[in-house]
Amino acid sequence: MFEESATRSIIKAFSWRILATVTTALLVYAFTGSTDLAVTIGSLEAVSKMVLYYFHERMWNRLHVGRKPMTGAARVVEPALASPNGKPA
Repeated sequence: MFEESATRSIIKAFSWRILATVTTALLVYAFTGSTDLAVTIGSLEAVSKMVLYYFHERMWNRLHVGRKPMTGAARVVEPALASPNGKPA
């Protein structure tokens, strides 16, 4: 089992936003014929939705809805903390 790191969430946000922003800009251009408007709307949409996506990912990472315990797979188990005398704390 793994937990997504904040870095992974940021990378996913950027890769998705590139695809989504290009789509939005192309649609705006197709409907208006204005390159300036397409770039402006695409830019505003990209920045605002990247921020929203990041927080959405972090929120879902804290929720346990739909998660199931791993079965049959190797799990990483944290070793018990030891005191200075070598015995578990």
